[in-house]
Amino acid sequence: MEVNLSPQLAKKVYESNGGSYYAWSPSELPMLREGNIAAAKLALLKNGFALPQYSDSSKVAYVLQGSGVAGIVLPESQEKVVAIKKGDALALPFGVVTWWYNKEDTELVILFLGETSKAHKTGEFTDFFLTGANGIFTGFSTEFVGRAWDLEEKVVKALVGNQSGKGIVKLEGNIKLPEPKEEHRKGMALNCEEAPLDVDIKNGGRVVVLNTKNLPLVGEVGLGADLVRLDGKAMCSPGFSCDSAYQVTYIVRGSGRAQVVGVDGRRVLETTVKAGNLFIVPRFFVVSKIADNDGLEWFSIITTPNPVFTHLAGSIGAWKALSPTVLQAAFNVDAEVEKVFRSKRNADAIFFPPPN
Repeated sequence: MEVNLSPQLAKKVYESNGGSYYAWSPSELPMLREGNIAAAKLALLKNGFALPQYSDSSKVAYVLQGSGVAGIVLPESQEKVVAIKKGDALALPFGVVTWWYNKEDTELVILFLGETSKAHKTGEFTDFFLTGANGIFTGFSTEFVGRAWDLEEKVVKALVGNQSGKGIVKLEGNIKLPEPKEEHRKGMALNCEEAPLDVDIKNGGRVVVLNTKNLPLVGEVGLGADLVRLDGKAMCSPGFSCDSAYQVTYIVRGSGRAQVVGVDGRRVLETTVKAGNLFIVPRFFVVSKIADNDGLEWFSIITTPNPVFTHLAGSIGAWKALSPTVLQAAFNVDAEVEKVFRSKRNADAIFFPPPN
């Protein structure tokens, strides 16, 4: 596979006085097209309002910074108004209509990762806005809008023409959006920074896995996700997805080194990763990361709702499961070397603290 795996930063697609929208391009990150995956970020300033829209792709949204409100309308359902904050993950299936609002001084930044197998453009999200200068309403004639909603022409012209913004606007005046309801949050969002840990290794790292058990909607989205926090100088064991899934990784905080090994034992990526980088690990390729002094945190989606990983190191690693003589034959070493190899990393762990 001769595809460039180098991590990339998002590029700005459009902006207004209410905020900006960024996306990763398949031309700069070819694995997006290869894996039928798309990635984007929404950044809302104070009083920034992302107009109601739906997308041609299912997504997982992850709040990178700030707090705000999300409006979510599942097909043939009532609107749910959900308070969101840093660390929240939301699963957004096909056909869902969403809007986003930030009423705080701190910028609200939301990451979107999803799959594009049914999208108009492979490796890219196409969003359809209900209102605004590029909205659905503006595409229909006043006659069609008037008849569909039984409206007078004067009202139709106001609905079609008054909102001149595109995608993101800044709300002015006394307009007050609906307040979030606690009961609406159940089943719609999971805070990965507060959820029970699936893995917790002292001086190593912590993992929260997003799956159909703690957020059932990911089953409809067809994606799994996890938040991984690696302590300073700690290592994440070499491993691979053993269920033919791609792993899409966004670096939330910190920096570190990553290596990916693919077909014929070739190291296809050796790089430094930092906050804001996105990179994609091909199916069955083995990846490992080592954090710098300040640690490394990343949010990933996996293109299956209940991912299964095989790790190669530690007591749960595949090597430890093989018979001693099989290892001797495979490595072409004597029993003494095999014994030393087997005696190391006996902890039931996927994270390894830095050496003493």
